[in-house]
Amino acid sequence: MRKLVALPVLSADALSSVAYGPEAMLAVLVLGGAAGLACSVPIAATIAFLMLAVGVSYRQTIRAYPHGGGSYIVASDNLGRVPGLIAAAGLMTDYILTVAVSIASGVAAITSAVPSLATDAVPIGVGVIALLLAGNLRGIRQAGALFAAPTYAFIIAVFALVTVGLVDAAGRGFHPTAAPHLNATESVGVLLVTRAFASGATAMTGIEAISNAVPAFKPVEWRNARTTLTWMIGLLIALFAGTIAMVRLDGVVPGTQETVLSQLAHHSFGSGPLYALTQAATAAVLLLAANTAYNDFPRVLFLLARDRHAPQLFLRLGDRLAFSNGIILLTIAATLVYVAFNGTTASLIPLYAVGVFLAFTLSQAGMVVHWWRLRDRHWRKSLFFNATGALLSAVVFLTAGLTKFTEGAWVAVLAVGLFLVVTMRIRHHYETVGKALRLHPHAIELPTPTLPARPGPDAAPSAATTPQSPTALPDARTEEEDEETPQEIRHLSVVPIAAMDLAGMRALAYAASLHQPVLALHVSPEEDEAERFRQYWTLWGDHLPLEVVVSPYRAIVAPLVHYIEALHAKRPDLTVTVIVPEIVTMRRRYRLLHSRIAPRLRHALRPLPKIVITTVPFHV
Repeated sequence: MRKLVALPVLSADALSSVAYGPEAMLAVLVLGGAAGLACSVPIAATIAFLMLAVGVSYRQTIRAYPHGGGSYIVASDNLGRVPGLIAAAGLMTDYILTVAVSIASGVAAITSAVPSLATDAVPIGVGVIALLLAGNLRGIRQAGALFAAPTYAFIIAVFALVTVGLVDAAGRGFHPTAAPHLNATESVGVLLVTRAFASGATAMTGIEAISNAVPAFKPVEWRNARTTLTWMIGLLIALFAGTIAMVRLDGVVPGTQETVLSQLAHHSFGSGPLYALTQAATAAVLLLAANTAYNDFPRVLFLLARDRHAPQLFLRLGDRLAFSNGIILLTIAATLVYVAFNGTTASLIPLYAVGVFLAFTLSQAGMVVHWWRLRDRHWRKSLFFNATGALLSAVVFLTAGLTKFTEGAWVAVLAVGLFLVVTMRIRHHYETVGKALRLHPHAIELPTPTLPARPGPDAAPSAATTPQSPTALPDARTEEEDEETPQEIRHLSVVPIAAMDLAGMRALAYAASLHQPVLALHVSPEEDEAERFRQYWTLWGDHLPLEVVVSPYRAIVAPLVHYIEALHAKRPDLTVTVIVPEIVTMRRRYRLLHSRIAPRLRHALRPLPKIVITTVPFHV
């Protein structure tokens, strides 16, 4: 992507947080009355410094990981498996809440402009999440002016709002408008200030997005990514500071019926078209921010599944080349969270800060270890920046976790703990199954089958029983299913082999024992892996003919179906028996961790005649 496109697309999550971050901070400070609101400027200045520090530290991450350095990758590489999983838990919590919070804030922008819709906020939000699900399952991608427009419109709208407000304030000598009388319900102390700081710091969510997507930039990728990140941080600080300044000058306080940004827009633009455009731009950029999670959440699940910490079904791409299973899981989780918290942004914020800054902390701590090990040119400077980012992020994480624990942060902490336990159990299960499936020295021989009618050690196998390519079989005669005796049925057994393991060997042995032609079929995600499998096959002895299909999008069932359909079209006289190795776990809870290809093949191939699907179970 060009920088002008990458900036709005990858910055939507971070910049849109201006719509709810300042308000979340003010909603806490207002409990302290006028004295509490007076603390908004120094707290905002501290958050702006935090934005700058974390942004500079992520510039170092981009330089060190030019192929993309998400929190899970950085933490796993430098801190180990468990910290990497904890970072992944924080990321996934962040993405789920990005959808819930962005939709809640976007709906609030709509209901602020059209108050009559306020009672339908939850159904509207659920409907928007359903639209995001449908769009992403159809393979929508963030690209071009269509996705850049909402972010640029939001930036222009907020800058216009601040500019008009400052001009108006200049006319009165920058004297703040008196705020409504407030009855303080809490004293202004350390607890109130730290809670407000933790809530306002949610305006930083999404800062890591550019470091995740470095390969998407035009060359030189890392340099363009760093430039784009610098612009994003500058815009974020300017928008955040400008919003807080206008809140102080206009005497705006948070309310339940109208968002702070909507109140500021009313002060600057009245109720005319500019106000409507501001609210529309706010809702649109928040919708785009929610959609960014639909790109990142399935990608993290893919990385986890690749490392065997998540079910293998998350490796698969759907028909539209999207990680459909991850998209569906994100939708379910975000909808449950959104409905459980009644679609209220203020209720969701305490959960949000924990996941965001947990991932920040571990990512930057991992970078400290990275620079300490590498010690290349300028490593001390990079280490200092990342150490500063890690320290500040850790402070915010601990502050949010402790001060907002009873307000909902406990849910995020519990989710992280459960995630860690589940992913470790999944990894342990896959390792156990891997040991059970591993070939032993006597498992690599497969005798050539012979017909029972030709017994004896000197009997030569007939052409009908020797393993051979299906193209070497007799010519096709008819497609009609009119075979009424065993002698009239012409067989071919096709055995899909994912790996050279005991489950695959058992399926091949079973197919060969039927004394019919056998063809092994391997689906590989890339040519290098396909060549590696061919070498394994040759090492095994090349006992049976092998066909390798390269499926670059990691789909398994669709390439199998297409190959069998083509085979059937070429040889309609054959009865093709697809013999699928199937791993059967003794405990039900582990069954979802293994793909069930046979039922999907039966469903896809049911319209074709003379296709038989059977499984050879391997119990673990």
